[in-house]
Amino acid sequence: MKNADMNTRSDSNTVSDCQSSCSEGTIKLRVRYQETDQMGVVYHGNYFTWFEMGRTELLRTAYGVDYRSLEKSTVMFAIISAECSYKKPAKYDDILTLKTRVVHLSRVTIEHEYHLFRGEELLAVGHTVLASLDVKTGRPCAVPAFMYETSRSADPKESHEASNECF
Repeated sequence: MKNADMNTRSDSNTVSDCQSSCSEGTIKLRVRYQETDQMGVVYHGNYFTWFEMGRTELLRTAYGVDYRSLEKSTVMFAIISAECSYKKPAKYDDILTLKTRVVHLSRVTIEHEYHLFRGEELLAVGHTVLASLDVKTGRPCAVPAFMYETSRSADPKESHEASNECF
């Protein structure tokens, strides 16, 4: 889904179409030999592992919670869509910067956008959609309330009082 599409949604479950005010984070990583092919180019599937690293660190730094604690208490997130557009190859021993940003919150989904750089050079752009699931039932449930509170652009009328509201 294109970023322009995400910022013009009109569905009734939309809580926040995040622009510059939503949560974002940055991590640095070095490409390891095991992540490359014989030519020293990163295998395409490894980008999704890095996206997971970005989401996990964003949860920790922007929201002050680690994923393990979240799963133990109330909710887990399942990827329902993932895509990556590869612009230029990452190579062995490159030092990369991954910028991860929440671009949309709905009642039960969170959308992230990723930009992977080597220095100032854009290497890849990714996008994922995660569904919020109750840890006990596996059924869809409301995205935790603290995520709306952190995203300043969230519409308070759509915010959920009980973060375990399941459907």
